[in-house]
Amino acid sequence: MAALIDFHNVSVCRGEKLALDQLTLQIGVGEHVAILGPNGCGKSTLIKTITRECYPLRREYSSMRIMGQEVWNVFELRSMLGIVSQEMMSTFTRDVTGLDVVVSAFFSSVGISSQQHVTLEMIQKAEHLLGSLEVSHLATRLTDEMSSGEARRVLLARALVHEPRALLFDEPSTSLDLFAQHELLMLMRKLARSGIGIVLVTHHLGDIIPDIERVILMRGGRVQADGPKGDILTEERLSNLFGLPVSMTQQNGYYHLS
Repeated sequence: MAALIDFHNVSVCRGEKLALDQLTLQIGVGEHVAILGPNGCGKSTLIKTITRECYPLRREYSSMRIMGQEVWNVFELRSMLGIVSQEMMSTFTRDVTGLDVVVSAFFSSVGISSQQHVTLEMIQKAEHLLGSLEVSHLATRLTDEMSSGEARRVLLARALVHEPRALLFDEPSTSLDLFAQHELLMLMRKLARSGIGIVLVTHHLGDIIPDIERVILMRGGRVQADGPKGDILTEERLSNLFGLPVSMTQQNGYYHLS
């Protein structure tokens, strides 16, 4: 089976800044991977490059394949990848309900317009997903009336609409309180056990659930280290990654900086 992503010497600019610098990385379909690094290291740009929101510089020695293909219809590709990020929720206007957020995934749009034909099957699937995540009550609630934790669950329901090959979590715990963080991590664990691939991008060590086997450290737009979680998550490596001495603890499969 072709890899989820197979990048060789990929460079991406965001404005004048080189956000990814000749990055080489392969992630398999079905893998559970965490990409850890400080803010500005290129993690979110990597996600946007996978979803074709950002495009690499064209160079002879560079190549980029997603699920074995170099060229994609963007809408077809995004139906195979479920994305959960705080940034995505901010794109929805205040008059969009939870059900609208989920149903609009069928059209890869932000909310529903009068030109889009919404079928009963779409509504039923959206309602089923909201129910499976225990947020059926958010179907009629406007997005600006949801808590951050509620909004994450609605986005997760949206991400699951097309039964994607992988879920991409971009800084998923940002702005969540401790209870909402715990609930999100439990949902991520449940999904990981179902067999779906998970790519987690974060700068919070505590976001890395026990079900993630591989950790990639990024700094300055490049991979600094890549390997089994137990080998990569050491105090020495994390001190080098974040640029200051750190102490680390581990409990019940979770790692924390102290």
